[in-house]
Amino acid sequence: MAKLFGFSIEDNEPLSPSTISPVPPNNEDGVDHYLASGFFGSYVDIEGVYRTEFDLIKRYREMALHPECDSAIEDIVNEAIVSDTNDSPVEIELSNLNASDGIKKKIRQEFKYILSLLDFDKKSHEIYRNWYIDGRLFYHKVIDLKNPQEGIQELRYIDAMKMRYVRQQKKSEKDKYRLSNMNSDNPMDYEFPQIEEYFIYNPKMSYPTTNPSSLGGNGGVKIAKDAITYCTSGLVDRNKGSTLSYLHKAIKSLNQLRMIEDSLVIYRLSRAPERRIFYIDVGNLPKVKAEQYLRDVMMRYRNKLVYDANTGEIRDDKKFMSMLEDFWLPRREGGRGTEISTLPGGQNLGEITDINYFQEKLYRSLNVPTTRIGGDSGFNLGRSSEILRDEVKFSKFVARLRKRFSYMFHDMLRTQLILKNIITPEDWEIMSEHIQYDFLYDNHFAELKDAELLNERLNMVQIAEPYVGKYFSQDYVRRKILRQTDIEIIEQDAIIKKEIKDGIIPDPSQPVDPQTGLPLDQTAQMDLGQPVMEPDLEAQGKTTEASGKQVEMPKGGEI
Repeated sequence: MAKLFGFSIEDNEPLSPSTISPVPPNNEDGVDHYLASGFFGSYVDIEGVYRTEFDLIKRYREMALHPECDSAIEDIVNEAIVSDTNDSPVEIELSNLNASDGIKKKIRQEFKYILSLLDFDKKSHEIYRNWYIDGRLFYHKVIDLKNPQEGIQELRYIDAMKMRYVRQQKKSEKDKYRLSNMNSDNPMDYEFPQIEEYFIYNPKMSYPTTNPSSLGGNGGVKIAKDAITYCTSGLVDRNKGSTLSYLHKAIKSLNQLRMIEDSLVIYRLSRAPERRIFYIDVGNLPKVKAEQYLRDVMMRYRNKLVYDANTGEIRDDKKFMSMLEDFWLPRREGGRGTEISTLPGGQNLGEITDINYFQEKLYRSLNVPTTRIGGDSGFNLGRSSEILRDEVKFSKFVARLRKRFSYMFHDMLRTQLILKNIITPEDWEIMSEHIQYDFLYDNHFAELKDAELLNERLNMVQIAEPYVGKYFSQDYVRRKILRQTDIEIIEQDAIIKKEIKDGIIPDPSQPVDPQTGLPLDQTAQMDLGQPVMEPDLEAQGKTTEASGKQVEMPKGGEI
């Protein structure tokens, strides 16, 4: 095989030779076609598949120019990519990653570097729109081959019509899947195939469809798999093995909408005007003379004025007859003579129910709520109970698209971290599951739903508070009512403990002054003075007798 352009990241711990399978590896993206020699040593015809895929990309781009289809695409892109003057459209989320703070800091720095290479803050809308329409996205990761440890130097966008992803079976002198011992019943006697993967880049605007080795230098450039970021929509036609776009379901709906609109215009042009019917009495004239007489009358009374918009002139044009002019019909003797009547135009020209039906069908095929077609109704931030089910489904659909699109960041970040020796390929396999991407959210319906759920839970906690310690425990309230997970409970406990230690919030175990609401300082000695006692009269009397003074009690009169 010819040498591949680019670079490859090899695993330091490859699979054991005894780890084999009769099923060749695949990426579940529809690329299951082989070039050189297919199974049983025969060539597999893939021209039709990829030529059709090439035509599909062109059709998708033509569909995106239709006004209704473009409006639906803009709704999807605007929901998925939210442009804000203060925040970035996407941030990396490492809260679930079990790594040191230094590693997390480096990962965040490299992710910001990748966003700057893509110029994602300014071009995020165009990048996401191209991925959604084409159903695939290609970026070439340009590095310094002499100093690969410096990481990615540039990210170059590649048109999907110039690239093809190839999975080829490695050539061997022996035919694959051939039994070395035909009489053996041991499945391990099969010779299992090995698959190599690479990309073919053709600078011309033509999709490569044949084996590049048979075309010589005109077949394009072979590029290593790790040098290209390849992100697909995830939709695959399993019958033809083609990667599809989310616009594929709308092909039939859009064609039907175009045809019904064209037929409506033709019908209205032909039936809208009222026409006059002239019945000319030709008596007993022969057919030739009758036609001549009718033509003379028609030219005598017929007056067709034509306005020239270029020169502003009005001229009398009698030489041409169109379908919108009057009708002249001869009438034989014995009839009612010459007569002029009116042919009415179409009566139901304002009926567009069929147009509205196909517009709604187009929006449904694109998973966009049909309530967004008109755009003349106001936007009302009501309760989540008033939200249509279509909006909830649309929110989930956009979230699924974001998840699929984030694979582009995942692949670029993997290459950057491994090239700069921040992590190893083995570490990435463990850490990649815990790296998430947080897109800036602007779905008001989801925010309303979350706010109402939180409000209801807090009200339930307030109602259940008198019963905590009697019928419910604190753990039950946090798990069943507030719906906190184990990780959230641990995180919140740690944050609360830290804030109490820093003095941000008061310690709930300390007594609180009921008047001020502030915690009491138990270390301070408070002098409240001596308590006031009632006087002891007997003690005072004894003290007086001891002093030697006789006290006479006053005598009162008799009553």
